[in-house]
Amino acid sequence: MPTSLALHRSDAAPAAQPASSGTRPADPASSGDPARTPRAARGRAAAVLAKVGPILAALGGIVAIWYLVSYVVLTPERQFLLPPVHEVLANTVGNPNVMGPMLEALWQTVGVALSGLAIAVVLGIGYAVVMVQSGWAEKILYPYAVILQTIPILALTPLIGIWMGYGFSARIVVCVIIALFPMISNTLFGLQSASPAAHDLFTLNKATRAQRLYKLQFPAALPSIFTGLRNAAGLSVIGAIVGDFFFQQGSPGIGGLLRTYTLRLNMDALFMAIILTAIFGVVVFSVFAALDRAVIGRWYGTGGR
Repeated sequence: MPTSLALHRSDAAPAAQPASSGTRPADPASSGDPARTPRAARGRAAAVLAKVGPILAALGGIVAIWYLVSYVVLTPERQFLLPPVHEVLANTVGNPNVMGPMLEALWQTVGVALSGLAIAVVLGIGYAVVMVQSGWAEKILYPYAVILQTIPILALTPLIGIWMGYGFSARIVVCVIIALFPMISNTLFGLQSASPAAHDLFTLNKATRAQRLYKLQFPAALPSIFTGLRNAAGLSVIGAIVGDFFFQQGSPGIGGLLRTYTLRLNMDALFMAIILTAIFGVVVFSVFAALDRAVIGRWYGTGGR
């Protein structure tokens, strides 16, 4: 019996040797790295196409309608009202005398928008913190925030110009007024969203107002604060352009150029300025939306918000 067992072992050893001493290189498809597989690459390409494809399709549709109106709807005598896309690009992007001042004006508008947004964020959060401290404070202060939101900004611009002058400061004030209310309303809603059970727990532990605000209400309010920040960022661009449009002392902003191009019927430059402001608004909104997803998105699962 031991002899036959030894023979079986000696016969089995050579059969197992090729499996343990194989020298073939590992197959990349079976290496366990999904990033190297063609299927994973196709999946990523499909995901990118699913996000970018509709945007590009819509852009192509807008350009097609633009050409249709310019060449078919408008007569040759009225084509200057909507010049073709290629003429707009050739007369603006290809002309440094037009594009240079336009980019400088856009940079001025960026400064106004960011300054106004920063002030609106600080004032909005502070205003909401004061209101959340007691019910009577909210009843007294919140109606004034609503009034500031409902008054047309065009009705306030003459007063702002008289009080603040017609330069950079007046533009920032207009920007703050337009961007302020989303920060107030969203922050107030977020600060009030903490659960009663959590408030009871802080009461049992004899937490101070500052501790309750810092450790309970602010963490609960972060999603709402970022929502307000995202909305205020988009409105700050509008406020900066409106301020540039009415207050033109000092370096002109893109809103001032829009007014100048309109008065001169310089349609090529006017449409390019509109395109630049649209791109600027989309970039600002996208940056703060990405910041929102990075900071708050994990609260809503792996997919973000």
